[in-house]
Amino acid sequence: MADDLNPLDGGPFAGANSGDARRAISNRQTWVVKVGSRVLTDPQGRLDLGQIQSLSLQMVQLRQRGCSVVLVSSGAVASGMGRLGLHRRPTDLAQLQAVAAVGQAHLIQAYERFLAEHDCHAAQMLLTASDLDDRVGYLNVRNTLSALLGLGALPIINENDTVAVDELRTTFGDNDRLAAIVAGLITRPLLVILSDVEGLYDRDPADPEARRIDHVPLIDADVERLVRDRRGELSKGGMASKLNAARFVTASGHPVVIAGGRHPNVLVQLLDGQSVGTYFEPQSRGMSPRKRWIGLTAGCAGVLVVDDGAVRAICQAGSSLLPIGIQHVVGDFAKGDAVAIQSLDGREIARGLINYNAEQVRLIRGCRSNQIDERLGGCPYHEVVHRDNLTLKV
Repeated sequence: MADDLNPLDGGPFAGANSGDARRAISNRQTWVVKVGSRVLTDPQGRLDLGQIQSLSLQMVQLRQRGCSVVLVSSGAVASGMGRLGLHRRPTDLAQLQAVAAVGQAHLIQAYERFLAEHDCHAAQMLLTASDLDDRVGYLNVRNTLSALLGLGALPIINENDTVAVDELRTTFGDNDRLAAIVAGLITRPLLVILSDVEGLYDRDPADPEARRIDHVPLIDADVERLVRDRRGELSKGGMASKLNAARFVTASGHPVVIAGGRHPNVLVQLLDGQSVGTYFEPQSRGMSPRKRWIGLTAGCAGVLVVDDGAVRAICQAGSSLLPIGIQHVVGDFAKGDAVAIQSLDGREIARGLINYNAEQVRLIRGCRSNQIDERLGGCPYHEVVHRDNLTLKV
């Protein structure tokens, strides 16, 4: 059973080619499985209990074969719509939150029902972005997750849609991103994103000539051009969202698989090393947990717009951000807050923890480090954002 494992640890995931990668999946490790709304619902938008039962059994089988499992499950709004007999997703925010509240109860009950048949129990964790904004909150969530796995429960994580206002109204808080954040809480995870398509294709999946790509060594511009998104009333994310999650997790040094959630016994087939879905290879030098938190999880309190020289220094030379490169300051932030760093054309290049508050940065922007003392009456830091507290945008 997976209960014997260190719940936030796992074996290394190695392999220079697709065959090695597929075989390496069978190593003992922690699987973070994300399942989308389209995978969990029938064509009428109701929760598909047969699909919930199938996924529950597969996760039990993973645990029986030595894997720890964490599930990030969409479906609360879709479940609530079916439960309440609604045919269209509400547009009124209060109604949307109410539907999510009804649906979340139905969803977790369904998982618990089928897991309990195999002496496994669901543990519901509802999160909002603010729960993970600061480092203390982030570590508290990690400790709770570790404790649940240590007790042999199967954590089922979802956004708290009943209170997460921004996350419901935009794709900022989609569950692909949440799954990437959860993977960042765990040591050496495998992230499996189950979708309504079988993986990444070499063209629009609707094209009869489209072919699934088995192995992606690196997510680059050529790979990004393959993305084809389609929107629906039940799902907020698309392939672009999944690719963004995969990019961050692989850049952190961990592997990702995007596969079809309705492919028969998909999780067990992955464990057996079969060619299912698209495997994204981890990059050799992963980020530290702290830098993962800065880059993906910490909420940004402001924006620093920097010149081209600062962009080159940060992105190419791995340098800290000095005041001379700052052109504009946006927001009202305090020392220690996370800020986004943008180029002059509005492209976010990095995120980092700031050494000064917003008023101080406005006073020293554009000046040399040796001028900080005369501007502020003291110079506690030469860097506005030190490179040790900075994560490049991937």
